[in-house]
Amino acid sequence: MLNIIGTYECRVDAKGRLMFPVAFKNQLSEVAAQGFVIKRGIFRKCLELFPVPEWNIESARINKLNRYRQKNTDFIRKFMDGVKIVELDNAGRLLIPKDLFIFAKISKDIVMASVVNKIEIWDKDEYEKAVSYDPEDFAKLAEEVMGDNDAEPNE
Repeated sequence: MLNIIGTYECRVDAKGRLMFPVAFKNQLSEVAAQGFVIKRGIFRKCLELFPVPEWNIESARINKLNRYRQKNTDFIRKFMDGVKIVELDNAGRLLIPKDLFIFAKISKDIVMASVVNKIEIWDKDEYEKAVSYDPEDFAKLAEEVMGDNDAEPNE
């Protein structure tokens, strides 16, 4: 599993292309040639960009769902809505498909933020709203999510 690190601000040109940050290119050099899969975010109006090997892991999890259960089939259909394969061009740019561009309400200024094994692509204003938080609220959330974890942090 990849562990992508970083948050970068970028601009999108008139054709919907962004210059892929060099730091991400360097981290993903071994898998970038295989391309990426881009899709709608699940919980927020952002896009999720998976390196193909990470997408293969994610789609294997989805593929294990019993398709004779309607809620599973409904989930799969919605999860896969708008999924596309994208590649970096020779200039190191990534084209955001128009339907996904509209879904994420992207303007010219965007933020690309790592989320462990994938990269989220946000309109900059929407990203700022999403990451704005009260430190006390985040401390409570951290305790709730990670506080019951019996594993040692360095395991």
